[in-house]
Amino acid sequence: MRYNPECLARLQALGISWDDSCALRRISMTLQRWFEFECGTGEGQTTWSIERDGDEPDSKPFMRVQFPTSNGYHDSRRPYPDKENGARKRLAAIVARYPGLSAFVQGDPRGCALYILKPGDVPEGESASGFYTRGVAVYK
Repeated sequence: MRYNPECLARLQALGISWDDSCALRRISMTLQRWFEFECGTGEGQTTWSIERDGDEPDSKPFMRVQFPTSNGYHDSRRPYPDKENGARKRLAAIVARYPGLSAFVQGDPRGCALYILKPGDVPEGESASGFYTRGVAVYK
């Protein structure tokens, strides 16, 4: 298994076990890929994207595939496993084992998807969305 020893060492310095550090890394990679698919990915003239069947976070996800054919444009949707909500549930279970720590999920696919925050990373009364980069970035 390939992993970034520096990232895992930083998580362990927060008191997170090796197994949970590895699980957080997998969760971060799952979320990163999910967010990439939400924006849409492509190769040549084919694009793949994940769409939900509604605005709610727990609405059913679909994989949408689009590409040109000799008879016009192919556009299909098929049900897709909800890997985002599964990853978020696993994340919540892990963070609950470490009092004082919290997690921030950043949905822009151009950056790290998961940050672990310790007390003091976010000033009192402020939102984590403006200070999450003070935490430990969980990446490959």
